[in-house]
Amino acid sequence: MLQPLQRVLVCLGLLMSLSAGAAAQDVKGGRDHPAFSRMPGFYLDDYAEKQFAAEQFSDPAQPEADPVTVEGHAYYLSYLLKKGATLPSELQITRNYGEAAKKAGGLAHSPADNRVYLKLTRGDKELWARVEAHSGGDAYRLIIVERQPMVQEVVADAAALARDLGTAGRVPVYGIFFDFDQAVVKPESAPALQEIARLLAQQPRIKLFVVGHTDNVGNLDHNLKLSQARAQAVVKSLASQHHIDAARLQGFGVGPLAPVASNQTEPGRARNRRVELVEQ
Repeated sequence: MLQPLQRVLVCLGLLMSLSAGAAAQDVKGGRDHPAFSRMPGFYLDDYAEKQFAAEQFSDPAQPEADPVTVEGHAYYLSYLLKKGATLPSELQITRNYGEAAKKAGGLAHSPADNRVYLKLTRGDKELWARVEAHSGGDAYRLIIVERQPMVQEVVADAAALARDLGTAGRVPVYGIFFDFDQAVVKPESAPALQEIARLLAQQPRIKLFVVGHTDNVGNLDHNLKLSQARAQAVVKSLASQHHIDAARLQGFGVGPLAPVASNQTEPGRARNRRVELVEQ
Protein backbone atom coordinates (compact mmCIF):
# COMPACT_ATOMS: atom_id res chain seq x y z
CA MET A 1 0.00 0.00 0.00
CA LEU A 2 1.26 3.47 -0.91
CA GLN A 3 2.15 5.80 1.91
CA PRO A 4 0.51 9.27 1.96
CA LEU A 5 3.63 11.00 0.60
CA GLN A 6 3.93 8.41 -2.16
CA ARG A 7 0.28 8.93 -3.12
CA VAL A 8 0.89 12.70 -3.34
CA LEU A 9 3.93 12.18 -5.55
CA VAL A 10 2.03 9.78 -7.82
CA CYS A 11 -0.83 12.28 -8.14
CA LEU A 12 1.59 15.09 -8.91
CA GLY A 13 3.27 12.96 -11.55
CA LEU A 14 -0.07 12.12 -13.12
CA LEU A 15 -1.08 15.78 -13.17
CA MET A 16 2.22 16.80 -14.75
CA SER A 17 1.83 14.08 -17.36
CA LEU A 18 -1.71 15.21 -18.19
CA SER A 19 -0.58 18.83 -18.30
CA ALA A 20 2.26 18.02 -20.68
CA GLY A 21 -0.11 16.07 -22.89
CA ALA A 22 -2.58 18.95 -22.97
CA ALA A 23 0.19 21.44 -23.71
CA ALA A 24 1.21 19.44 -26.77
CA GLN A 25 -2.21 20.01 -28.35
CA ASP A 26 -2.70 22.64 -31.03
CA VAL A 27 -3.84 25.96 -29.63
CA LYS A 28 -7.61 26.39 -29.78
CA GLY A 29 -8.69 27.94 -33.07
CA GLY A 30 -5.28 27.45 -34.64
CA ARG A 31 -4.64 25.70 -37.93
CA ASP A 32 -1.90 25.24 -40.49
CA HIS A 33 -1.95 27.56 -43.48
CA PRO A 34 -3.19 25.66 -46.57
CA ALA A 35 0.03 26.44 -48.46
CA PHE A 36 2.40 24.90 -45.90
CA SER A 37 2.34 21.73 -43.81
CA ARG A 38 4.21 21.64 -40.50
CA MET A 39 7.43 19.84 -39.65
CA PRO A 40 6.87 16.30 -38.24
CA GLY A 41 6.63 16.12 -34.46
CA PHE A 42 5.55 19.74 -33.92
CA TYR A 43 2.33 21.19 -32.53
CA LEU A 44 0.86 24.66 -33.00
CA ASP A 45 1.56 26.60 -29.82
CA ASP A 46 0.29 30.02 -30.93
CA TYR A 47 -1.83 31.32 -33.79
CA ALA A 48 -2.96 34.78 -34.85
CA GLU A 49 -4.60 36.08 -38.00
CA LYS A 50 -5.08 39.66 -39.20
CA GLN A 51 -7.31 40.65 -42.08
CA PHE A 52 -4.90 43.41 -43.05
CA ALA A 53 -1.34 43.94 -41.85
CA ALA A 54 2.12 44.81 -43.17
CA GLU A 55 5.32 42.77 -42.80
CA GLN A 56 8.80 43.13 -44.25
CA PHE A 57 10.40 40.37 -46.31
CA SER A 58 13.58 39.89 -48.26
CA ASP A 59 12.60 39.33 -51.89
CA PRO A 60 13.95 35.89 -52.93
CA ALA A 61 14.12 37.18 -56.51
CA GLN A 62 16.34 40.11 -55.43
CA PRO A 63 17.97 39.08 -52.13
CA GLU A 64 20.50 41.94 -52.22
CA ALA A 65 17.82 44.62 -52.55
CA ASP A 66 16.21 46.44 -49.63
CA PRO A 67 13.46 44.56 -47.76
CA VAL A 68 10.00 44.69 -49.30
CA THR A 69 6.95 45.74 -47.27
CA VAL A 70 4.06 43.42 -48.14
CA GLU A 71 0.49 44.27 -47.14
CA GLY A 72 -2.44 41.90 -46.99
CA HIS A 73 -4.05 39.06 -45.03
CA ALA A 74 -1.46 37.98 -42.46
CA TYR A 75 -0.97 34.75 -40.51
CA TYR A 76 1.34 34.23 -37.51
CA LEU A 77 2.03 30.60 -36.49
CA SER A 78 4.38 29.38 -33.76
CA TYR A 79 5.33 25.70 -33.52
CA LEU A 80 6.93 23.76 -30.65
CA LEU A 81 8.42 20.26 -30.69
CA LYS A 82 6.43 17.57 -28.90
CA LYS A 83 8.08 15.77 -26.01
CA GLY A 84 9.95 12.70 -27.25
CA ALA A 85 9.87 13.77 -30.92
CA THR A 86 13.07 13.77 -32.95
CA LEU A 87 14.82 17.12 -32.72
CA PRO A 88 15.63 18.64 -36.15
CA SER A 89 18.32 21.26 -36.67
CA GLU A 90 17.37 24.85 -37.41
CA LEU A 91 18.83 24.43 -40.90
CA GLN A 92 16.69 21.32 -41.43
CA ILE A 93 13.54 23.31 -40.67
CA THR A 94 14.32 26.24 -42.95
CA ARG A 95 15.68 24.00 -45.72
CA ASN A 96 12.46 21.96 -45.69
CA TYR A 97 10.30 25.03 -46.15
CA GLY A 98 12.58 26.41 -48.84
CA GLU A 99 12.45 23.19 -50.85
CA ALA A 100 8.66 22.99 -50.42
CA ALA A 101 8.28 26.50 -51.86
CA LYS A 102 10.51 25.67 -54.82
CA LYS A 103 8.60 22.47 -55.58
CA ALA A 104 5.41 24.56 -55.65
CA GLY A 105 6.98 26.81 -58.29
CA GLY A 106 8.05 29.51 -55.85
CA LEU A 107 11.32 31.07 -54.74
CA ALA A 108 13.34 30.82 -51.54
CA HIS A 109 16.24 32.77 -50.08
CA SER A 110 17.99 31.82 -46.85
CA PRO A 111 20.38 34.50 -45.49
CA ALA A 112 21.15 32.30 -42.44
CA ASP A 113 20.65 28.70 -41.31
CA ASN A 114 17.78 29.70 -39.03
CA ARG A 115 15.85 31.94 -41.43
CA VAL A 116 14.36 31.63 -44.90
CA TYR A 117 12.17 33.89 -47.04
CA LEU A 118 9.63 32.40 -49.43
CA LYS A 119 7.56 33.77 -52.29
CA LEU A 120 5.06 31.82 -54.36
CA THR A 121 1.74 32.02 -56.15
CA ARG A 122 -1.13 29.87 -54.96
CA GLY A 123 -4.22 30.16 -57.13
CA ASP A 124 -4.79 33.88 -57.57
CA LYS A 125 -2.84 34.79 -54.42
CA GLU A 126 0.74 35.99 -54.12
CA LEU A 127 2.16 34.59 -50.87
CA TRP A 128 5.18 35.94 -49.00
CA ALA A 129 6.49 34.05 -45.99
CA ARG A 130 9.28 34.05 -43.44
CA VAL A 131 10.35 31.05 -41.36
CA GLU A 132 12.42 31.69 -38.23
CA ALA A 133 13.81 28.65 -36.40
CA HIS A 134 15.20 28.99 -32.89
CA SER A 135 16.03 27.14 -29.64
CA GLY A 136 18.29 24.78 -31.55
CA GLY A 137 15.43 23.46 -33.67
CA ASP A 138 13.01 23.00 -30.76
CA ALA A 139 10.70 25.76 -32.07
CA TYR A 140 10.02 27.87 -35.13
CA ARG A 141 7.73 30.67 -36.29
CA LEU A 142 6.01 31.02 -39.66
CA ILE A 143 4.76 34.41 -40.85
CA ILE A 144 2.70 34.54 -44.04
CA VAL A 145 1.14 37.47 -45.87
CA GLU A 146 -1.28 36.95 -48.75
CA ARG A 147 -0.66 40.14 -50.69
CA GLN A 148 -3.75 42.26 -51.34
CA PRO A 149 -4.83 45.89 -51.14
CA MET A 150 -6.72 47.07 -48.10
CA VAL A 151 -10.47 47.04 -48.55
CA GLN A 152 -11.60 50.58 -47.86
CA GLU A 153 -14.37 50.26 -45.30
CA VAL A 154 -14.67 53.89 -44.22
CA VAL A 155 -15.27 56.56 -46.85
CA ALA A 156 -15.91 60.21 -46.00
CA ASP A 157 -19.41 61.23 -47.04
CA ALA A 158 -20.33 64.35 -49.00
CA ALA A 159 -21.16 66.31 -45.84
CA ALA A 160 -17.73 65.59 -44.32
CA LEU A 161 -15.99 66.53 -47.57
CA ALA A 162 -17.93 69.82 -47.70
CA ARG A 163 -17.14 70.58 -44.06
CA ASP A 164 -13.39 70.09 -44.49
CA LEU A 165 -13.34 72.08 -47.72
CA GLY A 166 -15.14 74.90 -45.91
CA THR A 167 -12.72 74.97 -42.99
CA ALA A 168 -9.38 74.04 -44.59
CA GLY A 169 -9.95 74.65 -48.29
CA ARG A 170 -8.72 71.13 -49.02
CA VAL A 171 -9.58 67.56 -48.12
CA PRO A 172 -7.67 64.29 -48.69
CA VAL A 173 -9.64 61.37 -50.11
CA TYR A 174 -8.17 57.94 -49.28
CA GLY A 175 -10.84 55.79 -50.88
CA ILE A 176 -9.51 56.13 -54.44
CA PHE A 177 -7.32 53.23 -55.51
CA PHE A 178 -4.81 52.48 -58.27
CA ASP A 179 -2.61 49.49 -58.96
CA PHE A 180 1.09 49.97 -58.30
CA ASP A 181 2.62 52.45 -60.78
CA GLN A 182 -0.66 52.64 -62.72
CA ALA A 183 -3.14 55.47 -63.37
CA VAL A 184 -6.35 53.49 -63.93
CA VAL A 185 -8.97 54.08 -61.23
CA LYS A 186 -9.89 50.72 -59.68
CA PRO A 187 -13.54 49.61 -59.29
CA GLU A 188 -13.36 49.64 -55.48
CA SER A 189 -12.99 53.45 -55.71
CA ALA A 190 -16.70 53.76 -56.61
CA PRO A 191 -17.97 54.70 -53.09
CA ALA A 192 -15.51 57.59 -52.76
CA LEU A 193 -16.20 58.86 -56.28
CA GLN A 194 -19.92 58.71 -55.58
CA GLU A 195 -19.51 60.93 -52.50
CA ILE A 196 -17.42 63.46 -54.46
CA ALA A 197 -20.13 63.50 -57.14
CA ARG A 198 -22.78 64.01 -54.46
CA LEU A 199 -20.81 66.94 -53.04
CA LEU A 200 -20.61 68.55 -56.47
CA ALA A 201 -24.31 67.98 -57.07
CA GLN A 202 -25.23 69.55 -53.74
CA GLN A 203 -23.01 72.57 -54.37
CA PRO A 204 -23.42 73.34 -58.09
CA ARG A 205 -21.23 76.47 -57.96
CA ILE A 206 -18.16 74.86 -56.43
CA LYS A 207 -15.14 74.10 -58.61
CA LEU A 208 -12.31 71.82 -57.53
CA PHE A 209 -8.70 71.08 -58.22
CA VAL A 210 -8.18 67.31 -58.10
CA VAL A 211 -4.59 66.88 -56.92
CA GLY A 212 -2.66 63.61 -57.12
CA HIS A 213 0.05 62.81 -54.55
CA THR A 214 2.60 59.98 -54.31
CA ASP A 215 5.19 58.83 -51.78
CA ASN A 216 8.89 59.50 -52.47
CA VAL A 217 9.75 56.02 -53.71
CA GLY A 218 11.19 56.17 -57.21
CA ASN A 219 12.20 58.90 -59.61
CA LEU A 220 10.80 62.40 -58.96
CA ASP A 221 9.93 63.14 -62.60
CA HIS A 222 8.18 59.79 -62.91
CA ASN A 223 6.16 60.39 -59.73
CA LEU A 224 5.14 63.86 -60.91
CA LYS A 225 3.86 62.39 -64.19
CA LEU A 226 2.16 59.50 -62.38
CA SER A 227 0.35 61.79 -59.94
CA GLN A 228 -0.78 64.02 -62.82
CA ALA A 229 -2.12 61.02 -64.74
CA ARG A 230 -3.95 59.74 -61.65
CA ALA A 231 -5.55 63.13 -61.01
CA GLN A 232 -6.73 63.32 -64.60
CA ALA A 233 -8.08 59.76 -64.36
CA VAL A 234 -10.22 60.81 -61.37
CA VAL A 235 -11.52 63.83 -63.31
CA LYS A 236 -12.37 61.56 -66.24
CA SER A 237 -14.17 59.06 -63.99
CA LEU A 238 -16.28 61.79 -62.35
CA ALA A 239 -17.21 63.23 -65.74
CA SER A 240 -17.91 59.97 -67.57
CA GLN A 241 -19.42 57.82 -64.81
CA HIS A 242 -21.07 60.43 -62.59
CA HIS A 243 -22.00 63.06 -65.20
CA ILE A 244 -20.07 65.90 -63.56
CA ASP A 245 -19.25 68.83 -65.84
CA ALA A 246 -15.53 68.46 -66.52
CA ALA A 247 -15.21 72.26 -66.62
CA ARG A 248 -15.70 72.25 -62.84
CA LEU A 249 -12.62 70.09 -62.29
CA GLN A 250 -8.91 70.45 -63.03
CA GLY A 251 -6.42 67.69 -62.42
CA PHE A 252 -2.89 68.36 -61.23
CA GLY A 253 -0.09 66.19 -59.89
CA VAL A 254 2.53 67.18 -57.33
CA GLY A 255 4.13 63.78 -56.80
CA PRO A 256 5.90 63.56 -53.41
CA LEU A 257 6.24 67.34 -52.95
CA ALA A 258 3.49 67.80 -50.35
CA PRO A 259 3.69 64.91 -47.86
CA VAL A 260 1.43 64.73 -44.82
CA ALA A 261 3.57 62.10 -43.05
CA SER A 262 7.14 60.77 -43.00
CA ASN A 263 8.16 58.68 -45.98
CA GLN A 264 10.50 56.67 -43.73
CA THR A 265 7.75 54.18 -42.81
CA GLU A 266 5.20 52.27 -44.86
CA PRO A 267 2.21 53.70 -42.92
CA GLY A 268 3.57 57.19 -43.63
CA ARG A 269 4.05 56.45 -47.32
CA ALA A 270 0.50 55.07 -47.47
CA ARG A 271 -0.86 58.37 -46.09
CA ASN A 272 1.14 60.30 -48.67
CA ARG A 273 -0.31 58.30 -51.56
CA ARG A 274 -3.61 60.11 -51.88
CA VAL A 275 -5.93 62.29 -53.94
CA GLU A 276 -6.88 65.68 -52.54
CA LEU A 277 -9.73 68.01 -53.41
CA VAL A 278 -8.81 71.68 -53.29
CA GLU A 279 -11.36 74.45 -53.73
CA GLN A 280 -10.57 76.68 -56.72
